Amino acid sequence: MAELGSRADPDRQTICLDGRPLRFAAEYTYLALHKPAGYVSTRRDPQGRPTVMDLVPADLRRRLYPVGRLDFDAEGLLLLTDDGDLAHALTHPSFQARKTYHVLVAGNVGPKALSALRHGVELDDGRTAPARARILRAASDSTWLEISIHEGRKHQVKRMCAAVGHPVRRLVRVSIGGVELGSLPAGKWRALRVGEVERLRRSASRPQPGGQRG
Repeated sequence: MAELGSRADPDRQTICLDGRPLRFAAEYTYLALHKPAGYVSTRRDPQGRPTVMDLVPADLRRRLYPVGRLDFDAEGLLLLTDDGDLAHALTHPSFQARKTYHVLVAGNVGPKALSALRHGVELDDGRTAPARARILRAASDSTWLEISIHEGRKHQVKRMCAAVGHPVRRLVRVSIGGVELGSLPAGKWRALRVGEVERLRRSASRPQPGGQRG
């Protein structure tokens, strides 16, 4: 039995209070970055192109990693962290956090194309899961859509839109697992709030349901 003043090693021992294990918070860093177009979402690029790591201070750059990817020409929210467990959970195929995009596509999107996005689109690597999709605004020759998915296939949103006859002209990710891009300027970053980190952990801890009509 432990006595008053006893020392414990949380890395080797399980410490309980009233029969429940205590969790010790590690000193991790969590950032939200507004990635501009023209940056690669990796730590280094063999072709010498700018990477998202060029946008954060050097003292953070040495230990942070991007969570997931955004294409070179894509924009919007990218998470960076040194919490490997959370990063793995957020990108694992079985436990994808929901991601929302604002997408400018060519042409006027009609009910048939919108319905296809919502119910699943047949791609060369299989049918997509249902997505949440709605029209934000339309012009004479283009449409802004909001599309929300929980899968993580390569170029998925671009491929979905092309498959329904509306190629993507611009793509901006506006949220990941409940963390919002908000008014964060392009090229800037901010630290995540405690509540945002907890939402990410919850969203990554269980499989996401299928899409709904937006």
